[in-house]
Amino acid sequence: MTIEDIALQMTPGIGVKGAVHLLELFGDARSIFAAPQEELVGRAALREETARQIVRRKGFAAAEKELAHCRRNSITAIASTDPEYPALLREIPDYPHVLYLMGDTAALSARCISMVGTRTATPYGQVMCNRLAEGLAAQVPGSCIVSGLAFGIDVAAHRAALDNGIPTVAVLANPLPEVMPAQHTAVAHDILDHGGALVTELHSQTRQNGTAYLARNRIIAGLSAGCVVIESPDSGGSLVTAQYADDYNRAVMAVPGRVTDRMSAGTNHLIRNRKAQLVLTAGDIVRELMWDFGTAPALLRQKPATPQLTPDEAGLLGCFRTDAPLTVEALTESCGLNPGELATLLVGLELAGAVRQLPGNRYMKLI
Repeated sequence: MTIEDIALQMTPGIGVKGAVHLLELFGDARSIFAAPQEELVGRAALREETARQIVRRKGFAAAEKELAHCRRNSITAIASTDPEYPALLREIPDYPHVLYLMGDTAALSARCISMVGTRTATPYGQVMCNRLAEGLAAQVPGSCIVSGLAFGIDVAAHRAALDNGIPTVAVLANPLPEVMPAQHTAVAHDILDHGGALVTELHSQTRQNGTAYLARNRIIAGLSAGCVVIESPDSGGSLVTAQYADDYNRAVMAVPGRVTDRMSAGTNHLIRNRKAQLVLTAGDIVRELMWDFGTAPALLRQKPATPQLTPDEAGLLGCFRTDAPLTVEALTESCGLNPGELATLLVGLELAGAVRQLPGNRYMKLI
């Protein structure tokens, strides 16, 4: 972490995606501020005024103030170029360049699963939070539950994690060290006392305008290998989180409920429309995320020898640019093959041990 990292966040005209764009071009914040104005305009396609703000280092005074605030309040600032930054979060296209954190940084890089849902949780939703957390504690060493510390399912998920000895991460829509809602301050302290963390992308000088909640949901989804919607009506923030997870090629799961229960309408529709895998137990989560291979799968299974592929199969395998699973629709769009040709090549890749089919008609690269 350098002062340039925070200054980039403080520079007028540079938003989240603008920072990602500049970091992809220049590699780190220090190199961005070292670039001449002509390069910022020409190579990075910035507006003249925005480039001038960078060259004149307009964000540095505010960054110095922010560093002092972090020191006073025992807040850790982590840049996306730091080794401690969670790798899963860095994969999303709109990752926050700087995270502000209190607690254990390692919790962000554990086997994270997000649990989200309605603010008006029912006893059924709270029971399911407890059952899933209990099962994860028993089956997945090193797991971590991520949520937003809001009323309802969010805080129930955090409490269930704490009750079962699982670290939990609360992603806040406000600057630290404050906790919102204030009613959950005691839970936040418990999270810190039991190996978890409080995280936000908002610095202390952020102007609160009520738009941070939906943006916060992308971080919840981005930190996690999968997202479980416990309860939700037909609309709400938890469904937005599920959509973010789907956009990021993360597993989306949902707990079913009675068709007459309004608080299960959203989860039931996710399952009916094949937008989410049905979850009844923690074992369903474990299998969906392939966590059943053990604590360190790379150590338990030897990497298979490189298979002999046809040129067409190798070309299709090249469409898997990361280890994240891809849907058939995404592969079709990426490779331009018709459904019949794609199905034939996928069978060949499966037989060669190069890919594995997952629930939801998704495929994961294995080599």
